[in-house]
Amino acid sequence: MAITILINILRIAFLILLQSLVVNRMQPLDGLILPWIYIFGILMLPFETPRWLVLVISFGVGWLMDFFSGPPGLHMSACVLLGFLQPLVQRLFSPREGYEITQRPTVQKMGLAWYLTYAGILTFAHHTWLFFMEVLRFNDFFYQILHIILSVAATLLLMTIGQYLIYTSKNSEQ
Repeated sequence: MAITILINILRIAFLILLQSLVVNRMQPLDGLILPWIYIFGILMLPFETPRWLVLVISFGVGWLMDFFSGPPGLHMSACVLLGFLQPLVQRLFSPREGYEITQRPTVQKMGLAWYLTYAGILTFAHHTWLFFMEVLRFNDFFYQILHIILSVAATLLLMTIGQYLIYTSKNSEQ
C-alpha cells in the first residue's frame, strides 16, 4: 500500500512539473491547442480510492498548478470538478461484475474504447470548466468550443500515449 501511495505522489509530481516546465511552453496553432496532461494523475487513481481522498488530491493538484501557472483558483476549481465527477463516471461505465479492488483505469486492463470514453468525458468536463472560467464570458463561443475540442483531443492523445509508455500488462496495477 505504501509503495502505491509513493508511486502516485511521484507520478502526480512528475506530471505537474512536466506540464509547468514543458507543455505550457508549447503553443501549437497560436495557443488554440493546450493539452493539460497533469489531470492524468487524477484520472489514474485506483478505483478503490475513497471519494473524499480523490477530492483532496484533486484540490492539491489544482492548487499546485495554480501556483505554477494561471490565476489562483482556476485549475483548483477545474480539478475539484474533475475529482467530483470521476467516481460518478466510473460507476456509470463499471462492468456488470464491478471493478477489481486494486485495479486502475488503464487501457491495458479496461480496453481502449472504455478508457477513451472515461477519460474523454472527464477531460471534456475539466477543459470546458477551465476555458470558460478563464475568459468568464461566452463571446466567441464557437472559437472556445473549437479550443476545447482540440485541447481535449490533444490531451487524450498524450494520455493514451502515456498509457502505452508507462503501463505494461504486468505493472498496470501500480
